[in-house]
Amino acid sequence: MTVTTRFAPSPTGTLHVGNVRAALHNWLLAKQAGGRFLLRIDDTDLERSREEHVAAIKADLTWLGLHWDGEERQSARFDLYEAEFAKLIAAGRVYRCYETAQELDLKRKVLLGRGLPPIYDRAALSLSEADHAAKAAAGESPHWRFLLDRAAPIAWTDGIRGDQHFDPAKMSDPVVRRGDGSWLYLLPSVIDDVAMGITDVLRGEDHVSNTASQIQMFEALGATCPRFAHEALLVGSEGKLSKRLGSLGMAALRDEGIEPEALVALLARLGTSDPVDPALDAAALAQSFNLAHFGRAPARFDEAELHRVNTGIVHRLPFARVSHLLPKGMGEAAWEAIRPNLEHIGEAADWWTVVTGPITAPGFEAEDQAFLAEAAKTLAGTGADWPALTAALKESTGRKGKMLFMPLRQALTGMDHGPDMASLLPLIGAEAALARLEAAAH
Repeated sequence: MTVTTRFAPSPTGTLHVGNVRAALHNWLLAKQAGGRFLLRIDDTDLERSREEHVAAIKADLTWLGLHWDGEERQSARFDLYEAEFAKLIAAGRVYRCYETAQELDLKRKVLLGRGLPPIYDRAALSLSEADHAAKAAAGESPHWRFLLDRAAPIAWTDGIRGDQHFDPAKMSDPVVRRGDGSWLYLLPSVIDDVAMGITDVLRGEDHVSNTASQIQMFEALGATCPRFAHEALLVGSEGKLSKRLGSLGMAALRDEGIEPEALVALLARLGTSDPVDPALDAAALAQSFNLAHFGRAPARFDEAELHRVNTGIVHRLPFARVSHLLPKGMGEAAWEAIRPNLEHIGEAADWWTVVTGPITAPGFEAEDQAFLAEAAKTLAGTGADWPALTAALKESTGRKGKMLFMPLRQALTGMDHGPDMASLLPLIGAEAALARLEAAAH
């Protein structure tokens, strides 16, 4: 069977790093097996779902290179949910309830006060059809619960957490449909996973208890359960859950100059025992993706590490990948020269200004001015050839090391650090270099 995974965001907001990690890992899991990665827009909350969020989610996935092989929208699948729901009603696996939130809260408090598990007491199962009719006549709309089979232990082998066991007798029958007819997450997700042929569900460990309920839903619908794996959630670098992670969207990262390859390289390995390697592209990351490498400890997301990875990525990006982001006139030779000095692509414009000018050189002592005057004369013979220029000046002036190189760099670039001058000087050109040396000598 073809491995088929899915990413199922709710378009009630934009993606943040936690969402993206889930999408990426499902994409990698599918690609590692030569399978399919599907996008399911979970827009059953019609009031809060926004089309602009759908567009933003797709744009962010595309920016990251996480192209999907098929797409579904839950808002277009209500007929399917109704049909499957009718089967569960006929099978006696869902039932009507009327308790208010306040009544349920009181029941939970009473049970907790008695030292008992705060699970639903199934009082609604004792209602007769006459009771239901009376409530309908009184204008009360029922919400629906899925009837767990409490005689059947729930167990599965989790791809990350290993063997899992839940006792349904200690679980509440989950609400699957509200009184207004709208759906909660649990049941439509199962119906969709069956219809879409999902073979593997990889998601956060906060869904483990949902999985226990959903396994019985798959069985009640006569379907084979997918394989489940639940990964540890992200935490901030300070070691606790961070609000920053929930607000760290793709737009914010783009504004900070983060490249998609850097985010993919870091998030692909977070939570695993594998090292983060900026040299690996998406294909290599997919080939090495292995659920067995995931640990149970929280995965730390460190923005400083992301920026370090970003620097490593930028230093490897070919000209074709960045040409449209560079200043006008900046060609491949300039990119190759400047690239090792960048943390973010946007900084290339600053270095290109060093090449094109004008620059502001520091003031020089008389001794250095005389040296730079000699350099200008020498340049007329060597041209924009840094090794030839410095070799000739070393011979004629006796200078070497920092005393030789620093005044030249400062006069030619206005900086005391930067790209390799052997690559930079030809970009500046002999004519401009001669003018800069002559200006610095006076």
